[in-house]
Amino acid sequence: MEKLLNMIKEEQTQNGYVSEEAMNHISQDLELPLGHVYGVTTFYSFLSTAPLGRHVIRICKSIPCLLQNGESVAASLQKELGIAPGETTADGRFTFLLANCIGACDQAPAMLVDDVVYGNLTPERIKTILQSHD
Repeated sequence: MEKLLNMIKEEQTQNGYVSEEAMNHISQDLELPLGHVYGVTTFYSFLSTAPLGRHVIRICKSIPCLLQNGESVAASLQKELGIAPGETTADGRFTFLLANCIGACDQAPAMLVDDVVYGNLTPERIKTILQSHD
């Protein structure tokens, strides 16, 4: 299992997502059923089977973030980007995803942009944060 996960994560790192072709290669290399490789790949929310934008934004939708006005932050982000959760901007700059928890409950509401946590968010801060990412 560790080798499988390492190969999947390496593919994600190198190409930004895990393609069907890559899953086929991994399946053959490890002599595992393709369904098993697909199941592991799709189980983890930080892995993707579709191309993502240059910057991946994950808005936390856990209870602590929701209680701290997280819905208005998500709505602000959606308005600023012009896309809904699960979509990528036309220029390929940003992908907007919802996450169950990003481990920043003490900074609620929070989001991840790539691997950087932004906490204590307000709708006003969203535009400034987005502008800081090329």
